[in-house]
Amino acid sequence: QVQLVESGGGLVQPGGSLRLSCAASGSIFSIIYMRWYRQAPGKQRELVAGITSGGSTNYADSVKGRFTISRDNAKNTVYLQVNSLKPEDTAVYYCNAILRRIGERHSDEYWGQGTQVTVSS
Repeated sequence: QVQLVESGGGLVQPGGSLRLSCAASGSIFSIIYMRWYRQAPGKQRELVAGITSGGSTNYADSVKGRFTISRDNAKNTVYLQVNSLKPEDTAVYYCNAILRRIGERHSDEYWGQGTQVTVSS
């Protein structure tokens, strides 16, 4: 069984920063890709940022220059540093991983439970 557990969300004022973390645990052979998504009330879930096992990254245009994704392969953990936060960044942030479990030849997709980020004065 595999679990993704996010942490680091909270209430922050506009212009503030947070560091989100997502730790993957379980019978993991390799993590191919890790991503952060977010979903605001009444809106569809959207991709925020992604990072490959080799460290290649991609970002949504709305967060470029403000958010930074990174990962610690030894800890099976992905981070999202979110700076210069705006009220429109308010959402539940979800961790997503494409990974191979030990003993499996195919990869599967897993989701965390989400962490709330609220940007408000």
